[in-house]
Amino acid sequence: MPKVKSYRFSFILLLCLLLVSWFLNISFGSVSIPLEATFSALFGGKLSVESWEYIIWSYRVPKAVTAILVGGGLALSGLLMQTLFRNPLAGPFVLGISSGASLGAAILLLGASLLSGLAVFSFLNDISLIIAASLGSFLVLLVVMLVANRVRDTMALLIIGLMFGSVTSAIVSVLAYFSDAEQLQRFIFWSYGSVGNLSWNQVLLLAGFVFIGVLLSVVSIKKLNAFLLGENYAQSLGVSLKKSRLIIITATGLLAGAITAFAGPIAFVGLAIPHLTRQLFNTMEHKVLVPAVFMYGAILMLICDSIAQLPNSASVLPINAITSLIGAPVVIWLLVRKRKLFF
Repeated sequence: MPKVKSYRFSFILLLCLLLVSWFLNISFGSVSIPLEATFSALFGGKLSVESWEYIIWSYRVPKAVTAILVGGGLALSGLLMQTLFRNPLAGPFVLGISSGASLGAAILLLGASLLSGLAVFSFLNDISLIIAASLGSFLVLLVVMLVANRVRDTMALLIIGLMFGSVTSAIVSVLAYFSDAEQLQRFIFWSYGSVGNLSWNQVLLLAGFVFIGVLLSVVSIKKLNAFLLGENYAQSLGVSLKKSRLIIITATGLLAGAITAFAGPIAFVGLAIPHLTRQLFNTMEHKVLVPAVFMYGAILMLICDSIAQLPNSASVLPINAITSLIGAPVVIWLLVRKRKLFF
């Protein structure tokens, strides 16, 4: 395998791209703020217009940090799932965790009229929505982990996760059928995904979940490399399959579940970024892939959010649409050009 240090220049380039993308994301928005004013505000300078400083530090910087956490976390969780199941179509949501978060949000947004006890909590808006989505995702994660303790076959676990997703999606469809137009509109807007509207306290809470997920991923690097050659090979190296699967599933659940709860279900990033990173780095070594995938995911999300913001316009496009429209053609082109997958 290639040595990690041979990728030093690539990582420096990625870091520079990340910083540039972060700065441009902060610079763009519905209110036009000069680039020099943005730069000055970030480094403690005083601005001639006080509202600019409030906009930058209370809205744009938290949104940019959220974009980094969401993009990097989803990309990393996608890498974990693709390696664990050795399936190029696996993503962070194959275990039904995202569907569980959607179910929690749907019960709050669509089921408030059916379940009168929830009507009071529906007025808590964003906070109650995050709590509901978090409970839904972690309840599904708990069930999946209990099943993982009893199922030895990884592919069977994948199918069970997909079935969980189907069941929760069916319940959401039933709730949607009995909901009125206003409730449906709120749920649809949530399903579009968004990295804005989070306070600094919420961003820090999301960062805590992402940090734990990344830490578990780093701890599992050797196990992930072993899984590439199959479970039998991994077991022959002394890897505990049950323990390793639980750690990887927990990391994915923390990343995908928390991100979906705070930012909504954002598609494409977790599925495509690991493939894009493998093609560009031409390696399967997870010491390289884990940090590279996180950084690529963060860069893509920052770029997509900058485009979705429609600079100097009050309108904001759905982030889900932008991630797919920008990223999918790039991945298709790379796969056609390379004509191979790593699985």
